[in-house]
Amino acid sequence: MGKVTGFLEYERLEEGYEPVATRLKTWKEFVVGLSEDQAKVQGARCMDCGTPFCNNGCPVNNIIPDFNDLVFRGEWQAASETLHQTNNFPEFTGRVCPAPCEAACTLNINGDAVGIKSIEHAIIDRAWAEGWVQPQPPALKTGKRVAVVGSGPAGLAAAQQLARAGHEVTVFEKNSRIGGLLRYGIPDFKMEKTHIDRRVAQMRAEGVVFRTGVLVGTWPAASKITNDAQETLGAEQVLAEFDAVLLAGGSETSRDLVVPGRELDGVHFAMEFLPQQNKVNAGDKLKGQIKAGGKHVIVIGGGDTGSDCVGTSNRHGAASVTQFELLPRPPEVEDRPLTWPYWPTKLRTSSSHEEGCAREFAIATKEFIAGSGKDKGRVVALKTVQLHWQDGRMVEMAGSEKQWKADLVLLAMGFVAPVASVLEAFGVDKDARGNAKANTEAAGGYRTSAAKVFAAGDMRRGQSLVVWAIREGRQAARAVDEFLMGTSTLPR
Repeated sequence: MGKVTGFLEYERLEEGYEPVATRLKTWKEFVVGLSEDQAKVQGARCMDCGTPFCNNGCPVNNIIPDFNDLVFRGEWQAASETLHQTNNFPEFTGRVCPAPCEAACTLNINGDAVGIKSIEHAIIDRAWAEGWVQPQPPALKTGKRVAVVGSGPAGLAAAQQLARAGHEVTVFEKNSRIGGLLRYGIPDFKMEKTHIDRRVAQMRAEGVVFRTGVLVGTWPAASKITNDAQETLGAEQVLAEFDAVLLAGGSETSRDLVVPGRELDGVHFAMEFLPQQNKVNAGDKLKGQIKAGGKHVIVIGGGDTGSDCVGTSNRHGAASVTQFELLPRPPEVEDRPLTWPYWPTKLRTSSSHEEGCAREFAIATKEFIAGSGKDKGRVVALKTVQLHWQDGRMVEMAGSEKQWKADLVLLAMGFVAPVASVLEAFGVDKDARGNAKANTEAAGGYRTSAAKVFAAGDMRRGQSLVVWAIREGRQAARAVDEFLMGTSTLPR
C-alpha cells in the first residue's frame, strides 16, 4: 500500500449531509461526497491486511484494497476500471448499499472501518464527470437472442454482461420506465433516477433493446403493485422467440398484517406509497396520490423500506411520524469480537430518522381503529401491545396495550416472494418460500425447472440488497452464456 501507516495516522471521515431544513424542501440527493483529498486520506487508511475480508464481505467481491490504493496514488481512472471489473453499477451501490464490506474491514475489529462506500461513490462520480464510462459494444455477434424479464439491478446487470458477450438482449419491463425497484422503490432523495437513465443510454449503445410497458406472463388482477403495462406477452411467445429467458423481477409480494381493521382506508403497503411519489417526481399525473401531509403517520417495519417511508412522509409535511419495530431495540455498538467480519445487529439510524421520527421497539399492532362520522371507514388510530423475550420467543406483555393516533399507516414489513403468476406462466418450480427454484452451482447454475429459463436476483433468492441483485445478474449472465455457447469468458 502507498501509506503503510495510514491506518494509524488518519481517522475515518464520513460523507456529509445538507442541513435537514434544506433537504426536506426537495426530492434531490443531499449527500456531500468526499473531496479528492479526503478520498485520498480514506484510501490511505486501507492497511494492506493480507487477507482482504472486505473483498469477501462484498457480495460482488469488489477489489477494494486495489482501488483504495489507486485513489491514494491519484490514479482515478485506473480505480474506476478496477471498480467496474466486478460491479456494473457502482453509482447505485455507492449510494444505497449498506456496505457489508465495511463491517468486514479488518480495522472494524476494534476501530472505525475504512470508508469504502464513500470512496466507491467518489470514484464513480468522477468517472462519469471525466467521461471514462463509455459503451463497450461487442466485437462479434453470436446471433443468439436472450430475453431478460425485469429491469431492476439483477436484470440490468445480466443484460449488460450478455450484450457485451455478443448476444442480442431484450429487456422487458412492465412499467413505463426502466429500473424496477431501483426506479420505483428507492426515493429520489436517496438516488436520483438520472443515474439509471445514463446507464440505460450506455446499454442501448451496447446493443440492449428495452421494451417498457410490456408484461410478460400473467398478473393477478387484484395486485396493488405498480404496473403500467399496455401490452402482454405470453410465456409461450417469449420462449418461442428467444434462445434463453432470464427471469429477474423483484420480490414484489409485500408481507401483510392481517389484524382487525386492515381493510380501512388509510392503511397501505409501502410499495403503494413510495412508487407514487417517484412517478410524480418524474412528471406523471396521478389521481388520488397517497399523501402524508398534515397526517399522523405510523410506519410498521424497521428496515430500509420503512426508513424510506419516514423520509417521504417528512417531505410531504406529516404532522408526526412514528416507526414500529417488532424486535427489541438493538445495541448502539455491536460486540465486535463476536460479530466481525459478519454483518452485525446494532441500532442503525438513517438520515430519514434524523429528519424527524419517533421509534418504538418490541411493539406489535393488534388492531386498526375506524373513525366515525366523516371518518367512517377510515383509520384514525391503532392499538398496540408491547413484547418481550420469554423462552426464546417474543410474547405479549400483559397490561401494555396502548392506542396511537394514526391518519396514515404504511406497512413496510418486507416482501415474501415474487409474483407467483409470473413463475407459474413459465412453469417454474418454486422453493418453500415461493421463489424460483434454481441453484447457483457452476454447472447449470441459475437454471430453473423449465427448459432454457433462468432466474436471478430477488426472483430467485428473495428480498435482498441491490448489491446481491447485481452479483446474481452477473453470475446468471455467465450461466446463460455457457448454456448458449458451451463456454463463457464472462466473469463469475
